[in-house]
Amino acid sequence: MIDSFLRRHLEDPLDRCARALDRPAITPDRITAAGLVLGLGSALAAGLQFWVLALALWIVSRIADGLDGPLARRRATTAGAGGFFDITADFVVYGTTVVGVAVGASAGYDAPWWPFLLVLLAYYINGTAFLAFSSIAERTGRTIDDGRSLSFLGGLAEGAETIAVHSLWLLLPGASWQIAVVWAAVVAISSGQRIIAGYRALS
Repeated sequence: MIDSFLRRHLEDPLDRCARALDRPAITPDRITAAGLVLGLGSALAAGLQFWVLALALWIVSRIADGLDGPLARRRATTAGAGGFFDITADFVVYGTTVVGVAVGASAGYDAPWWPFLLVLLAYYINGTAFLAFSSIAERTGRTIDDGRSLSFLGGLAEGAETIAVHSLWLLLPGASWQIAVVWAAVVAISSGQRIIAGYRALS
């Protein structure tokens, strides 16, 4: 919901960071890989109930995720394998983080699993909607160019909200399952928005 606003205001700081990182040994794919490893570490730490460590790894992972694109654009790298790697890594990190929080909250706070399963289901539907739209939009020449590798349809739940909610889980693990119930509903609404918007855009 606020991704466009944040991209406008974070574009210059991220570009400056990308300029500082612009060294031969540092590539966009390596930054993506670092974000992936850090994200998986966050999920593992959450499962083991090391909540502060999980939060720190999560935040650094998402910072890395925000830097691979600016560095790729700085080097005029065409969106292809790198963009594919980036979105795949995001899906892996988001999914494993949900599982990690579910394991840790269940073990430490006797939290039920079903709210986290609802989140994963909502993520699945949401991801299917925007990936299908991006693919078909590319074939039909109806792409949405906002500087990212794929054509993203806006919605109530976007990247910024996802980062915030996952952070909130790690800050408040005892209330994580209640937060997950609300979040699953928000993502479900966002999925509906994307399905309707995508159908209309391709009609």
